[in-house]
Amino acid sequence: MKLKDKVVIVTGAARGIGESVALKFTKLEAKVIIVDINQESIDEVVEKLNAIGGNALGFKVDVTKKEEVDEMVEKVVAKFGKLDVIINNAGITSDAKLVRMTEEQFDKVIDVNLKGTYNCAQAAAKIMEVQGYGVILNASSVVGIYGNFGQTNYAATKWGVIGMTKSWAKELGKKGIRVNAVAPGFILTPMTEKMPDKVLEIMKKKAPINRLGLPEDIANAYAFLASDEASFITGTVLSVDGGLVL
Repeated sequence: MKLKDKVVIVTGAARGIGESVALKFTKLEAKVIIVDINQESIDEVVEKLNAIGGNALGFKVDVTKKEEVDEMVEKVVAKFGKLDVIINNAGITSDAKLVRMTEEQFDKVIDVNLKGTYNCAQAAAKIMEVQGYGVILNASSVVGIYGNFGQTNYAATKWGVIGMTKSWAKELGKKGIRVNAVAPGFILTPMTEKMPDKVLEIMKKKAPINRLGLPEDIANAYAFLASDEASFITGTVLSVDGGLVL
C-alpha cells in the first residue's frame, strides 16, 4: 500500500484504535495529524511517531465544535498544501438501558460520534472538492448494524455514520472523493482490557477465528481503504470483526 507523503488527519488518535491507525500510516510514510482533546496524550503520540522518523503534528480539538474543526483543517492545508485523507475515528460510549439512559448520556454520544463525524467530514470535503480528490473514512461499528444491549445512543450514532457514509459517497464521487466506513467488532483496547477475563473469553469464543480483534486489525483496514489499491471502492462498510456476527 502506497501512502508515502499523503497528508492524513486522524481524530481520536491519542489512544487505542486511533493511535494504532496513526502509527500504521506513519510506518507507511504518510504525514499524520493527531487530533484529540487531551493535549498531554497528543504530545506523547506525536513524539512517539516522530521518534521513528514520522512527520507528525498534533492539534487539540473538540470535534463537536465546528469552529475548532474548521480552524484545524485550515492550518493543516496551510502547512502541507493539501489534505489527502481524513479518518473520523473519534468516538465515545455512555451505556445504559433505554429506560435508565439520561438525556445527557444520549446527547453527549450523539454530539461526539455523529455530529463530530459530520463536522470533520464537512471541513475536509470542502478542501477535497477544490483539489478534485480525497478520501473520507468513518468509524462505524457492528453495533451500528446489529444493535447491542444498553447502547441505544451508540448504536444510533454508528448506524447514522453508515447513512452519512453512503450519502456522501453519492454526493462526492464525481468530485474524485471516496467515502467508506469501517465497522469494528470486539477490539482489545485499553478500555476493553479492563473488562473481566470471563467476558473477554466469551467474546473470543463467539468469533469463528477464535481471537479478539487488535487495534492493528482496524488500522490495516483503514490503510487499505485510504490507498490507491481501493480506488474503486466507495460507499461501503467494511466489517472487521473476525466473523463475530455470523
